[in-house]
Amino acid sequence: MIVRRLGRVDYLPTWQAMQRFTDTRGADVDDELWLLQHPPVFTLGMAADPSHVLAAGDIPVVRTDRGGQVTYHGPGQLVLYALLDLRRNGLGVRDLVMRLEQAVIELVGAHGVHAEGRRDAPGVYVGGRKLASVGMRIRRGASYHGLALNVDMDLSPFARINPCGMAGMQVTQLADLGVPGNVDEVGERLAEWLVMQVTAPA
Repeated sequence: MIVRRLGRVDYLPTWQAMQRFTDTRGADVDDELWLLQHPPVFTLGMAADPSHVLAAGDIPVVRTDRGGQVTYHGPGQLVLYALLDLRRNGLGVRDLVMRLEQAVIELVGAHGVHAEGRRDAPGVYVGGRKLASVGMRIRRGASYHGLALNVDMDLSPFARINPCGMAGMQVTQLADLGVPGNVDEVGERLAEWLVMQVTAPA
C-alpha cells in the first residue's frame, strides 16, 4: 500500500483526482492512502439535505459523491482518503468503515480516552461528541473518500451546520482530549495502523 502525504490541498481537485484514480485503476494497481488537510469547506454527501447547512457564510459548500450528510473540513483536521480495491482485499463497505473507525478508537485508547463507533451514524464519538467522520464511495469495486479526524483546529464552523445531519451534535478534537500530536504525526500513526490492519482478515 502506498501512503501519499499531500499537505494542504483544495477539496475539488483532490476529489476529482480520487475519481480519476478509481476509474482508471487496473487489477494490479497498488492501494493508496492519502494524508492531507483541506482549506475551509463544507461538503454534502449524495443524499444530504442542504437544509443542514445553517449558515455557510464565507465557507464554500460542495456537493460531493460520498455517502453521509454534511461535514466540515479545515486546517488542523486530518483527512485520510482510502483508495482500496475492496474485491481484491475481500472487504465489504462496512468492514472498511469499521477499520477506519477502529484505527481512531485505538489511537485515542492508547492515551486513556474511551471512544466508540455507532452503527446509525458512522464515525467516532467520545462522550457523545463527534471526533471523526467517515464517508465513502464505492465504484468499480474500489473505495475512495474516507476519514476526517479533528486534531487541533477551529471547531466553530461546525456550529454553522448540523454535523452529519444531526441537530445539536457537538464535536471534539484530539487537542481537547489530551491526545498529543499534530496533524502530520497523527496521520503517520493512523496510516501505519491501517497499512497493517485494513487488509487483514476480519
